[in-house]
Amino acid sequence: MSLWMILPVSLPALTITGIWVVYAMALYNQHVCPVDNWMYNQSCDVDLPMQRGPTMCCTLDNVPLISKCGTLPPESCFFSLICSTGSFMVMVIVLLHYAHVIEKHQNCVLNTASLSTGWICAAGLIMVGNFQVDNAKVLHYVGAGVAFPTSMLFVCLQSALTYRLAKTQGEYNLGHLRLFMTLLAFVALVLSILYTIAHSHVIILYTVFVLGL
Repeated sequence: MSLWMILPVSLPALTITGIWVVYAMALYNQHVCPVDNWMYNQSCDVDLPMQRGPTMCCTLDNVPLISKCGTLPPESCFFSLICSTGSFMVMVIVLLHYAHVIEKHQNCVLNTASLSTGWICAAGLIMVGNFQVDNAKVLHYVGAGVAFPTSMLFVCLQSALTYRLAKTQGEYNLGHLRLFMTLLAFVALVLSILYTIAHSHVIILYTVFVLGL
């Protein structure tokens, strides 16, 4: 087994673990409230970083969404590092898969389109990580608007490519699995868009899930 096979597995492991670390840092620095706190007020007498005690007064600005957790330093630095590293890994994985398809089969439009959309998704993810939502909201949303649809298009193209190149029953079963995961990714994308519209924030978890495919 080639050691390159570890790379696709390490991508979601790194990003998901990194996101939880960012949340823990933001929670420790009292920049966000715990995920189990569902009591939010429109205003508080004291800002969250200045509060003391077991009971915190949280506003909607303290909701622990992933983008919000990565807004303030020092966790914003780690958030940018995770997104940039993940973007680089995505570019490498997509390129390796592109070359693998050419080596084992032949190049085709689906393969080239997958390479392009994967790299565009990586570029959007870099923007999301390095332009925090409270500091550069427009660029943050532009990055999310690029990363989310292209990541969805990427997994759709990969599913179609798998079926086109399949020759054995095992390869067809892999196509069925990818199709099922693509449908789950589409549902996650729709839910994240609805949540974003309702709360005016961006959720990166969808991107992490899709890139793990």
